[in-house]
Amino acid sequence: MASDNSLLLEDYFRHLAVERRLSPHTLVAYSRDLKLFFLSNSSPSVDAISSADIKHHIARLNRRGLSPRSIRRALSCLHSFFVYLVRKGLLANNPAMGVKAPKIARKLPRVLDTDQTAQLLVGKVATPIEKRDRALLELLYGSGIRLAELVGLDIKDLDLANGNARVLGKGRKTRIVPLGSHTVTALKTWLATRADRNPEDPVFIGRGDRRISPRTVQLRVKRAGMKALGVDSIHPHLLRHSFASHLLESSGDLRAVQELLGHSDISTTQIYTHLDFQHLAKVYDVSHPRAHEKKEQGQ
Repeated sequence: MASDNSLLLEDYFRHLAVERRLSPHTLVAYSRDLKLFFLSNSSPSVDAISSADIKHHIARLNRRGLSPRSIRRALSCLHSFFVYLVRKGLLANNPAMGVKAPKIARKLPRVLDTDQTAQLLVGKVATPIEKRDRALLELLYGSGIRLAELVGLDIKDLDLANGNARVLGKGRKTRIVPLGSHTVTALKTWLATRADRNPEDPVFIGRGDRRISPRTVQLRVKRAGMKALGVDSIHPHLLRHSFASHLLESSGDLRAVQELLGHSDISTTQIYTHLDFQHLAKVYDVSHPRAHEKKEQGQ
């Protein structure tokens, strides 16, 4: 890789880390994708790169057997880098503009139905750990927050009197999420077990009173699913999907669901409209006279 390209990449990664505040995981992925492009590209400098070079790189990744999702991410990374250079006045045009990535077959997330969710959240809790686990389950399903957002919550972020919480989401964006009465009750019950708590303390703690780890939350949610539903496939993100699907099913308000989930792009939220349609299709099959007629004629 030419040294001037290396300097440009260093400057770009500094921009991503400091100004856009991307996560370390995302920075590693961007670094890997960009360095692979420059190592395999023959153009000596960025102003010599053409759309053909980008297309050849995409074809090369495809021949290597990379998934469409990985190829799309690599192209998005290149596009973002060249946009940055255009804005800095170092390039006249973005060579990645108009280059198409392979389509991804969109996979609908699995969700729990309302009866399954109710089963997961019933039963008496007696020990502090049981009260903690009930509180985190209620919070995951009752607010739809992400696993990382739950783990990062401090007591000062909760406003139980007014039924809301302040969470730090992706891109270090803060949003306020409402908490239902069941969630508020479960959180109060759990926090009441901690006599020496301070506002700066984590909401959820594990061994040694340290902030609970994402892995521990995953294991406790899985354990709760096994106990209540007899399945070992329940995980925090499934509860987020269920929250979104059930809320959209009841309200039909896609924009509100987008805000509650903290999605920057409504297209991400729109996947739940497909889930909602599946629910409507089932209702139609069970309830509509024409659906029954069709079934009877087919027998």
